[in-house]
Amino acid sequence: MALHGRVLSLRQDRTHLHYRSIFPSSKEHLGLSTPPSSVASSPAKPSAGDDTLSLLKHYLNLSPNLGDLYRQWSTSDPHFRKTAPKFTGVRILKQDPWEALVGFICSSNNNIARISQMIDKLCREYGPLIGHLDVECEGDEPQRMAFYDFPPPERLARKDVESRLRELGFGYRAKYLQQTAVMVAEERGLDWLDELRNPESAGRGDAGELLEGGREGYRKAHESLLELQGVGPKVADCVCLMGLGWGEAVPVDTHVWQIAQRDYKFGKGKHSSLTKATYDAVANKFRSMWGKEAGWAHSVLFTADLRAFSERLVAKLESQDVFEAVKVEADGVVKPVTVVKTEIVKDKRIKREFEEEEHLVVEIQQSLVKTPKRRRKT
Repeated sequence: MALHGRVLSLRQDRTHLHYRSIFPSSKEHLGLSTPPSSVASSPAKPSAGDDTLSLLKHYLNLSPNLGDLYRQWSTSDPHFRKTAPKFTGVRILKQDPWEALVGFICSSNNNIARISQMIDKLCREYGPLIGHLDVECEGDEPQRMAFYDFPPPERLARKDVESRLRELGFGYRAKYLQQTAVMVAEERGLDWLDELRNPESAGRGDAGELLEGGREGYRKAHESLLELQGVGPKVADCVCLMGLGWGEAVPVDTHVWQIAQRDYKFGKGKHSSLTKATYDAVANKFRSMWGKEAGWAHSVLFTADLRAFSERLVAKLESQDVFEAVKVEADGVVKPVTVVKTEIVKDKRIKREFEEEEHLVVEIQQSLVKTPKRRRKT
């Protein structure tokens, strides 16, 4: 992955996240491969001027204690307490505000795979080139690949950007991206986005007391983002949560609305459909249960409800042994039967906060397949 002017390679084991960083000016690295398993478990001291370790800790939001947060959310919400143990390890990224804004404009009516493709196209088309590296691919020869950083607003503000993005498959989002880039690059500046950040997340002081609709700074940031092209309430909340550090931001889409109806008794009376009032009511409900990090807790439940993730919990393998046998019935009739012995192996991939294990569960099933042949015992 490319991040802030460097290329990173990551590998996670049961206890540590290992990383390798390569800068454009680095001459000792001729290629990029996944950090080997022999990497020392104790983190190496970064060289002078290399801020990769602190950058990763910030970007991946590694400082908060997840165990404490899950216990807090579980205490106030029985449904979370029931669901959370199967989905530990969910963290909220602390993205660059501009990167988050562009990414979530691309996310409108889209899926994860296509959003990733769009971001890759944006970086290749308009992002600064970091360099070309030989990348080791499992089972294949190293491939020469180009890595690009995220494009600044000035590059997306050009007049020809909209037409080019439409050619690349961005659809109606192309216009929103170009117009929002113009507003940020020429009218407001990146400092404007930075000023919308949670001062606690940015290390600039206290953000105040949490109110029903969120803290004052969050409400201001949300309203300001709505002035941009292609930004509605949900996109604004996503940017507030993952780009501006406002943990109480709760993005509510149709998927979250279904969770609210099914598990939190929404969907009746004045909240029978997802209106602006219902959107606010769902978000306020979650904030009242989970507090300043309601958006994080909501993301755990959102992840747990996605089929792509829930299906990863259990991978089922079946094997069958078939053999012939005879069955003597009460009337003395002997029946040849085929016995099918089925072994079902369920590999439960459940991450734990302090202890990660893979549990193997074996179920043995037998079934009798009758044949029409009958013969009497002589």
